[in-house]
Amino acid sequence: MKKYIIISFFAWAFTYGVSAQNLSTRSNKFSVNLSDEKNLKDTSIPVITWVEPVNEVVLHREGKLHLTVDIHSPIQIKMVEISIREKNQAASRGSLMVKPKENEQHDLTVDRDVTLPDGVNILEITVVNIDGMASRSDRTVHVGETALADAARLNRHDYALLFVTDRYDNWDSLVNPIFDGRTIAAELKNTYGFQVDLVENPSQDLIFRKLREYSEMKYEPLDELFIFFAGHGYYDEAFKEGYVVVKESLKDDPGKTSYVSYNRLRNIVNVIPCEHTFLMMDVCFGGTFDEALAAARDVGMYKDIPQSEFIIRKLAVKTRRYLTSGGKTYVSDGIPGQHSPFAKRVIEALNTRGGDDGILTLNELWPYVEKLKPEPRQGGFGDNAPGSEFIFIAK
Repeated sequence: MKKYIIISFFAWAFTYGVSAQNLSTRSNKFSVNLSDEKNLKDTSIPVITWVEPVNEVVLHREGKLHLTVDIHSPIQIKMVEISIREKNQAASRGSLMVKPKENEQHDLTVDRDVTLPDGVNILEITVVNIDGMASRSDRTVHVGETALADAARLNRHDYALLFVTDRYDNWDSLVNPIFDGRTIAAELKNTYGFQVDLVENPSQDLIFRKLREYSEMKYEPLDELFIFFAGHGYYDEAFKEGYVVVKESLKDDPGKTSYVSYNRLRNIVNVIPCEHTFLMMDVCFGGTFDEALAAARDVGMYKDIPQSEFIIRKLAVKTRRYLTSGGKTYVSDGIPGQHSPFAKRVIEALNTRGGDDGILTLNELWPYVEKLKPEPRQGGFGDNAPGSEFIFIAK
C-alpha cells in the first residue's frame, strides 16, 4: 500500500514533476510518495528573495524599473533567467540570461535596470541549479497611464498606527496626547475609512513589536500607512540626535538606550513595505527627525480630473513623507482637554473631508499648521520619490 504525506505551505510551495522541481511564491500543496526512493533523497532548491521591488504588484508611470534579487542555493547555480511577459499571455516580451561568476555559484545578487512596455507585465525570475532544480518568483508591474487606470480598480486599504503617551515613569505627565490620539483616530476611522491601531502609553518594546508587525504585513500598491507619535521628545546635544521618550525612559541614561532614536525610527519606517507612508510627530524636537532640518513643499494639483485618476497620479510613486510639530525646539502640550496646538490644526484639516473632491492632500493640510509657532517641519526621508504624495480619501 502506498503512503503519502500532504503538506501545505503558506509562503512557499513545491511542485514535484518528472524532470524538475519548481518553487513559486504562491500557496499550494505537494505530495511525496514514501515508497519511491528517488523522492526521499535530499533536495536543495534555490531561494529567491526580492529586494526591489518588494511588493508583488507595482505601479510605474514610466517603463524603467530597477530590479534587485538575492539568490541562494546550496547546490551550484547553473543559470538565472529574467523574463517579461504580458499578463495572462504565455508569449515572452523579452528575456535575459545571467550566468554566475566563479564566486557567485551559491550566492548571487542580480542587480539590473529593466525596460518594460506599457501594459500589465509579469516580471519573472527563474533560477536553475546544476541538478536541474528550478525556482520561480514574479512581480506584476503596471506600466503607463492605461495600466495605472486599470490598477485603480485594485482593492486598496488605508492603515493608521498611532502611538500616544501622557504617563511616564520618570518624566512629567502630559495632558493631551491620548486625547489628541483618540480624536485623530476617530476622524481617520469614521471620516476616511482607515483601519486604526491606537497604542496608548506604550513601552519601547511594544513600539518596536508593533512596527515589526506592520513591517511583516502584505500591502497592495495603492495602500497607505499613516504613523503618528505624540508625547515627550528629547534632543541629545552630544549625540546630535533626537529621540521619542517612551513610558519607561530614564532621565539618567547616557547611552539613551531606553529611548527610541529618530535615526532608528527613520530606518524602520522606511523599510516597511507599504508604498505610501506618512509619519506625523507631535513631540518636542520632532524636526530633528530630518537630518538636515529641511522642509520640502509639494506643488501641483489635479482638480479637473476624475477622482480615480487623481488617486492614481498622486500614488504613482513611492512615498516617505513626514510632518512634525516643530523643529529643533520644544512644543506646547496645550490646555487640558483642548488638544495641543498642532493636533488641533490637524484635526481641523481632517474635519474638512478634503473639500469638494473628498480628498485631503498634504499640500492642503500644510496651510492649517504652517503658521504655528514654533514652525512645523515637513519633507521626505529614506526612499521618497520626487512628486510623492499621501492622501486622505473621505468615505
